[in-house]
Amino acid sequence: MTVSTAPDLLTDAQLADYAKLILKVTGIRVSPQKKMLLSNRIRRRLKATDIESFGDYYQQLCKLSVDDHEWDMFLQEITTHETYLFRDEVHWDWFRDSFLPEISLAAIQGKRKKELRIWSAACSTGDEACTIACCIADRLQNSAKWKIEILGTDIGVDAVKKASESLFGERAMRLVPENYRSRFFKRQDQDDLWAANPELKHWMKFRQHNLLDRLMVSPFDLIFLKNVLIYFDPDAKKTTAAHLCRLLKPGGILVTSAAENVSEHLTSLQRLAPWRHRNPEAPNTRDAKKGGTR
Repeated sequence: MTVSTAPDLLTDAQLADYAKLILKVTGIRVSPQKKMLLSNRIRRRLKATDIESFGDYYQQLCKLSVDDHEWDMFLQEITTHETYLFRDEVHWDWFRDSFLPEISLAAIQGKRKKELRIWSAACSTGDEACTIACCIADRLQNSAKWKIEILGTDIGVDAVKKASESLFGERAMRLVPENYRSRFFKRQDQDDLWAANPELKHWMKFRQHNLLDRLMVSPFDLIFLKNVLIYFDPDAKKTTAAHLCRLLKPGGILVTSAAENVSEHLTSLQRLAPWRHRNPEAPNTRDAKKGGTR
């Protein structure tokens, strides 16, 4: 089939149509300044699908269910951002040096069960979830005796598939401490890839999920959602924040990036830092609170 050359850029009207569609499905607001970026990414889907124009592709998306494979490929194009292990050092310093030692002590003192549930929301290819697992393996005392569950979710099915493989390139591994590389990863012969060891993979599970939808699972001790809400419009932030708060255990912690400006939607939580909020504990857990994470 001969495919006509697509226009270089979306028209303003086409950009508005795509932006409205993307906002409806994902909560992400596309600004007019992203015209060239969005045009380039959609053009890759035109080539892959043999569709001739931006307008025809838009009509095709409107006809398809959001569960269709092409929607997944489209969302993968427009939501893919750089990700790597140990991004945002201050968060991991807190997680390793404060959170994990404190819950370990609380368990030793009989103030909590040896159970830990963590959600890496919008996990992309699993770099954040694997970072979580590395820190737990290194800093949680007697981690083998704990029930540890790390759930990673992402809107893109392809991203979830890659996350489940737990394979990372050199660029994604560039901030991983050398002792972590040798302890928790194995160098693969091909393509300069590093594979997470079975202990880490045992703790991690991945599934597809849209943050605008409720995740029907048990609450978490800790939720990471970083460098995502900054792209959401106010209504989508409010919806997502409500879902996050509902899934925090009493005393649970929500970690975001400081620039995401989401505090106004987290009024039911205690603000510990610009990037860290805590779900208040129930009144009858006062003793546990003294040994809990702050």
